Amino acid sequence: MTEETIKNIKEWIIYAIIVVAASMFIVTFIAQRTIVDGNSMNNTLQNGDNLVVDKVSYRFSDPDRFDIVVFRYHNEKNTFYIKRIIGLPGETIQIVDDDIYVDGKLLEEDYGKDPMLEAGRATEPVTLGNDEYFVLGDNRNDSADSRDPSVGNIQEDWIVGRALFRITPLKKMGLLLEK
Repeated sequence: MTEETIKNIKEWIIYAIIVVAASMFIVTFIAQRTIVDGNSMNNTLQNGDNLVVDKVSYRFSDPDRFDIVVFRYHNEKNTFYIKRIIGLPGETIQIVDDDIYVDGKLLEEDYGKDPMLEAGRATEPVTLGNDEYFVLGDNRNDSADSRDPSVGNIQEDWIVGRALFRITPLKKMGLLLEK
């Protein structure tokens, strides 16, 4: 091999290392791609939708009501859920019939796909801790969410980030903003 060829190989190796390092930095600290698996967020999100999750904004501000968040199920490394935040830290949530009450006041929202048939553990008031959130899927009758004792309240440090942008399907590409 010539000196020029060796120099080119070294440059390509350095370039590859930089690309891999930058990619790892972005995925770890800034954004990641995730795929919706299941129907719990219908009609807002569909099974198979590809999303970009913003992992930065919650480092500077707290999640807001109605944000769509990706979180680690019970902080497990490889099990992720995607749901909508309904209850914020310190609030009390209760579901009566199909109505959601936050601190005793009716929550005005229309994200639910169909009337909610089961209130689950929110039949009785659920008071959230200082670092807990109450989440629901938009497809309320086909969602394992905070109503289910196996999911329960979501700890703030379980939240990976906010679903920000739909990549595919192309005809629905765009920002995922609150109504």
